[in-house]
Amino acid sequence: MRIPAHSVCTAIRDDIVAGVYERGSRLTEELLARRYGVSRVPVREALRTLEAEGFVVTRRHAGACVAEPTEQEAADLLEMRLLLEPLGASRAAQRRTEAHLKVLRGLVRLGQERARRGGSEDLRSLGGWFHETLAQATGSHALTSTLTQLRHKIAWMYAVDAPVNPVESWAEHGAIVDAVTRGDGERARAITALHTERSTISHRLRFSGGTDRVNGVRTSQHPVNVSGLRH
Repeated sequence: MRIPAHSVCTAIRDDIVAGVYERGSRLTEELLARRYGVSRVPVREALRTLEAEGFVVTRRHAGACVAEPTEQEAADLLEMRLLLEPLGASRAAQRRTEAHLKVLRGLVRLGQERARRGGSEDLRSLGGWFHETLAQATGSHALTSTLTQLRHKIAWMYAVDAPVNPVESWAEHGAIVDAVTRGDGERARAITALHTERSTISHRLRFSGGTDRVNGVRTSQHPVNVSGLRH
């Protein structure tokens, strides 16, 4: 059975994000095909996709290599996230389905429950699923794809500290879902903008020794106003 190139692409991307392949290291078709148990054809297609996404570069005399993003390129990703996450929430408020709302509400319930009990690893996964579902609720393939790619690249370039107050963080998630449920695009955009801005400060560049906070990105210490909203 021929394994689709997109499955190979996902596997290679996940390994790049996880640090299995170091920045600048070579990615030979033969070794990748052997590692993932496929022929070189889907590997070749996957590498082309990953190059278009910015995870891979092709170098003369070296072939495909893991990209080596600069600190400025990494900072630009967070700036893009500050702009696109609120846009996505606004679109979701207008285009979400009942299926999307059911999943979002369930994730918020779980997140708020786990936040009260503690357990940062579960919360990290739940947060990822929440934002992935919110992106899918935009009803825009282009926007969903861009937001997903942003999350992958940010996860690759940054280590993220757990929220100082996870209960408050998940209250913000609940407020976003409330606005999306009511179809209030402006409210969804505003809350998501503040939520995204506040979370930015917890990001640390992996390739700067893991100690530097984000530079050049404005962050806010002000809590999101969720008064009067259901969670």
